[in-house]
This record gives sequence, structure tokens and C-alpha cells, in this order.
Amino acid sequence: MANKKNYTLWDKLKAVGPGAVVTASFIGPGTVSMASRAGADYGYALLWTVIFAIIMTIVLQEMAARLGIVTQSGLGNAILRSITNPSLRKFSAYLVGGSILLGSLSYIAGDLSGTSLGVAQLVNLPMQTIGLIVGILVLIMVSIGSMKVIENFLTLLVAIMAVVFITTMFVARPDLGEIGRGLIPQVPAKANLMIISLIGTTVVPYNFFLHAGNAHENFTIDELELSSFDTRFSITIGGLITAAILITAGTLMRGVQIETAADLSIQLEPLLGEWAGIFMAIGLLAAGFSSAIASPLGASYTLAGLFGWEANNSDKRFRWTNIIVVVFGIFINLLGIRPMAIIQVAQALNGIILPVVSVYLVYVTSQARIMGEHKNSRLQMILGIIVSIVTIILGGDAIRSVITSL
Repeated sequence: MANKKNYTLWDKLKAVGPGAVVTASFIGPGTVSMASRAGADYGYALLWTVIFAIIMTIVLQEMAARLGIVTQSGLGNAILRSITNPSLRKFSAYLVGGSILLGSLSYIAGDLSGTSLGVAQLVNLPMQTIGLIVGILVLIMVSIGSMKVIENFLTLLVAIMAVVFITTMFVARPDLGEIGRGLIPQVPAKANLMIISLIGTTVVPYNFFLHAGNAHENFTIDELELSSFDTRFSITIGGLITAAILITAGTLMRGVQIETAADLSIQLEPLLGEWAGIFMAIGLLAAGFSSAIASPLGASYTLAGLFGWEANNSDKRFRWTNIIVVVFGIFINLLGIRPMAIIQVAQALNGIILPVVSVYLVYVTSQARIMGEHKNSRLQMILGIIVSIVTIILGGDAIRSVITSL
């Protein structure tokens, strides 16, 4: 084992990147909308859910990043290496690959629609037209831009979201004592589905594959400490953004029935005046655009690892997967389906996919044959098992809720 290096805080901050991509991915229109609704419907009572979801995300994403760095391959490749039975290996490849592709298709549709909501407040254009323009820009980014350029761009968008949403929270002047009470776990009446949605918008299955593939391109095995800092720091920032949205809605919109997070701008007018709409529009634009870029990349990295492709645009199968996912999102956006309906479908699919992928992730990273001395410690294994059990329970609740609502 290499000697442990003492990194300065500046060294660690300069290493932030792959974790920021994960944050940019899950802070999308779904998170903004669900956090806003949670605050409007329940005040600060579900703030603890955001904290819990962030802890879950850090535990699983740290495993994914560590796996990518140690094995110098993606999660998909590691899953196949961990299974010796040929039939089971093939079944797993199609199960995981198909699930992630389906999830990415649903998320990109919601991302483009949600981004259109934000831009529509700034320009006088139909949402379908805006979605088409944003979709084309996303297509250009994932088809031509290098991963490093995309990583830097998404990091910038995360910074913009943090400034917009956290500043808005402070301007709203929330009750600090009530915020403290919101950190104590409680389940208000009829809040089960909202809790599931908040967690489901944060712990996104394709991010495990995206993170593993991106981490091994950015860190060596001697830099696991830097990767760990990147994961914890970036995802914690994402948690602060989500919490800020919930707190702002809980302060200004409690009891108000809202359809989308864009409605927040109406409530902010007494505080921010004519800048209220612009503030929320910029936040929604950054959230939707960043998440829309990550959706096709998540699918491409997953399929590349499972089916032996090169994880970059030099492989036409990787490139065409990106294109197909984005074009699908554009097509759904042009149909004019209500954004919240699309986001709800994505949450239902997430409830099915997340338990499957999280169990595979914990299983693979706990094997010495794959991870060597860097396999999960006993504590990490216990945390991983707990998180996996929680995802199974949440997934079951999500599926049941969708069925009963039909």
C-alpha cells in the first residue's frame, strides 16, 4: 500500500469533479419540484428525509467511485466479473442494462420539460420549442464535448444552483427553531409517498455507473482520499440545495397548492420583486440542464460496462446511446405532456430500478476477489445492507402507491 499523503484543503477542492457530476444529475426538476411540494404541504417536517437521502447517496456513491478507481473499470464490468454462471451473467446484464436505460429515458423527458418551465419565465416561447432547443444543446454537449469539459460545466451549474437556492432561503428568513424540529424524524399524515419521492429524486441508479466510470478517469488508487472528499463534499452541497428549496417553500408557501416549483417565484415577489421570476428561472434552468446532460451519459456508461464498449464517443454504440436517449426526451417534450406527470412516472420507475442496482453495488464492492484490500469494511457493508433494505422497502411502497392510484 502506498504511503498516505497529507492533502491540503486546496488539494481536495481542486479534485472536486466526478462527485459534482452526480450532484448536478440528481438536482434536477424532480428534486426541485418534490422539495417545493414537501415544504408547501408539510412545512419543515420532512427536512430529516433530505438528510437521510443524502447519507444514503454518499454511502452508495462512495462505493461506486471506489470500485471504479480500484478496478479501473465501470460498475457494469465489475458486476459481470462477480458472477461466474454464464446464464446468470447474461440475465444480470440485460436486467441492469434494460432497467437503467428505461430509467434514463424517463428522466431525460422530465429534465427537458422541467428546464422548459424555467426558461419559459424568461422568454416568450412555447415550452415545446424551448424543450427542443435545450435538447439540441444537450445533444451537442454529450456528442462533441469531452467528459472533462462536461464535468467542469456541470460543476459550474451546481455552483449556480447553490447560490440561487441557498440565497433565496436566507432572504425568506425561516424559523431556525422550527428547522431544528424538522431534523427529528416524523411522518405526517399522508406523507409516505412524499418521503419516497424525496429519496427517489436523490438516489438515482444510473449515477452509480456514471460515477464509477468518471472516477477511474480522474483518480488513481493512491488518491482514494481525494475521491472520498469529492463525493462527500459535492453530494453534501446537493443536500444543502435540496434543503434550501424545501425550507423556502415551507417558509413562504405553507398550505399553498402548487403545481410546479416555478410557482415559487410568485411567492418570492414580495421579497425579491421583479427578480423573483428570474431567480427561480435561473435555478430551474441550471437544474434541468445539468440533469439532462447526465441522463444520457448514465445510460451510455452503464451499457458500455455491461456489454464491453469503450466508455467514450469514439465508440459509436456509446455515442448513439447518448443520441437515442436525448432524442427520446425531445420527442416526449414535443408531445406536450405535463412535466409533473413525466416526473411522477420517473419516480415510479426509480422505485423498481433502485433496489436492484443498489443490491448489486453492495454485493460487488464487498468481494475481495474484485476489490482486494479496498473491499467494503464491516461498517460499510452494514451501512450498504441497511441502505439496500431501505431501497427495497421504498421501492415496494412506490410501486404499491402507483398501482393504487390507477
